[in-house]
Amino acid sequence: MSRVKVASFGMSIDGFSAGPRQSLEDPLGVGGTSLMAWFFPTRTFQQAHGDGRGESGIDDDFAARGFANVGAWILGRNMFGPVRGP
Repeated sequence: MSRVKVASFGMSIDGFSAGPRQSLEDPLGVGGTSLMAWFFPTRTFQQAHGDGRGESGIDDDFAARGFANVGAWILGRNMFGPVRGP
């Protein structure tokens, strides 16, 4: 039987995972990228985007665990932008 693992999902302590008013200019909503500000400087993120430098430490350890043993990513249509309709 298949299993689904939810990993690498950022959420604020009050339960938000995106900002309000999502648009093409703000695909994660207004201020949405600030929810992931801890992740962008990590070595894990930087390596995924071709830099390879980035910071190590507890944030990078946590980020790396989110990518461990992943066979496939299932992304929703609205994952990176305000795509609506058929």
